[in-house]
Amino acid sequence: MSESCKLALALALLPALLLGCGGGGSNSNSAPPVEPPPPDFTAADSWLEAFVAAEDKFPGGSMIIVDAQQGTLHKSAFGDQTEDSVVLLASTSKVPTVTLLMALDEDDANVDFDIQQPIANYLPWVSAWDPALTTENLVSNRSGIPGIVYQFTRPIAYAPHLCQYLPGGTLLECAETLYTTPLPGLPSNPADTAFDYGGSQWQISGGVAELVGGGTWRQLWDQYIAAPCGMQLAQYGNNLSAPGDWTGDPDSLVGLANPNMEGGMISNLDDYARIISLHLNDGRCGDQQVLSAQAVAFMREQRSTPEETGQERGYGMGWWIAPAVDGGSVYLYVDPGFYGSISWIDIERGYGGAVLFEEYTGTSGSVGSGAVIAELIPIIEDAIDAVR
Repeated sequence: MSESCKLALALALLPALLLGCGGGGSNSNSAPPVEPPPPDFTAADSWLEAFVAAEDKFPGGSMIIVDAQQGTLHKSAFGDQTEDSVVLLASTSKVPTVTLLMALDEDDANVDFDIQQPIANYLPWVSAWDPALTTENLVSNRSGIPGIVYQFTRPIAYAPHLCQYLPGGTLLECAETLYTTPLPGLPSNPADTAFDYGGSQWQISGGVAELVGGGTWRQLWDQYIAAPCGMQLAQYGNNLSAPGDWTGDPDSLVGLANPNMEGGMISNLDDYARIISLHLNDGRCGDQQVLSAQAVAFMREQRSTPEETGQERGYGMGWWIAPAVDGGSVYLYVDPGFYGSISWIDIERGYGGAVLFEEYTGTSGSVGSGAVIAELIPIIEDAIDAVR
């Protein structure tokens, strides 16, 4: 080989030689980034186990914790529940219900519906209520229609609206009754002037959905939410008047044709985690964009202050909103239910969770959800903060 060929060969090999000797750049010998350790949820498990052991009306409980990026971080169950238990969610149905309504609102190609327009535009019936009320008013509890409290405090006056809690009939039949039947013995308000929680306004929103969506609520739920999010069994029925008939088997769910909008959903941990993940990931379920980021944020906008709700928290659409603390920002949104279950998202830490309880007597559900907010969530926050 000539000297010139030897020189050319040496020059050609020089970059590879330098790279092999560490000359390929300042980062060539850097170790890969070390992933932080996972949070230790031992204290959270201990809390839930102790709560179930101490509370006679809470014979079991299960929990799931979901990270926006990493997915499910933790699952556990204690007492007579397992990680696969299916429960009646009661009002922990509200965020899923609004999620479907927002999906209809955004499907401009197939559905003529705007959640901020008067529902009189979509309903063929003569209203007994303010003709200006919107679906947004309905699911922010600001419709002016008497709320759920009157079912308990003035049941005779509220009786004409009881179809929403009974499994018979259809959702459209019930929505028509609620929309066209006044309750003269109870106080009402113009739309968007006062907060009055729950009741008929939520069931009417389901009637709006069926009319604009061209299918039953259960069909729309499967089309817009359950199928894109890969849910296996979460669905709606109406066991609110007979929770004792519920066995934990989805086949025992009644009221499938007249599902209750504010409290009729059943779910296990894994399916509900998909709802949480959607709200943590700007409307995405995996690689499916179910809602826009704007729609997810719109649900969290405060419509009623704590002073208006008479609670420690304000209200958006489906979400109760914990106020900022010590000059910080608002970050915690919760959806508690009558039977004790509760879901939440923490937009500051990028995680959320759900605890499922089965206090089906309906007398002490707030003991469970209240303890989760006051005691369990701070324990989980500490565990996450410890590794971040």
